Amino acid sequence: MPYINIKMTHEDGGASVEQKEALIKGMTEVFDKVIGRGAKTAVVIIDEVSTHNYGMGGKTINNIREEQKT
Repeated sequence: MPYINIKMTHEDGGASVEQKEALIKGMTEVFDKVIGRGAKTAVVIIDEVSTHNYGMGGKTINNIREEQKT
């Protein structure tokens, strides 16, 4: 059983239900096309991560973006 995990930032209200459904369908189709299995058994998980909850270089992404504005 394929397990596909999509991680993306949660910004501007996050992905809509329709966008998430399209991602799940599309990722399943691509996996099946490339690997040749999983059309009926692929599990797709979408994790939306707040930009307050990750960072680079010791700063949150929110702080980095604020610094880039100035």
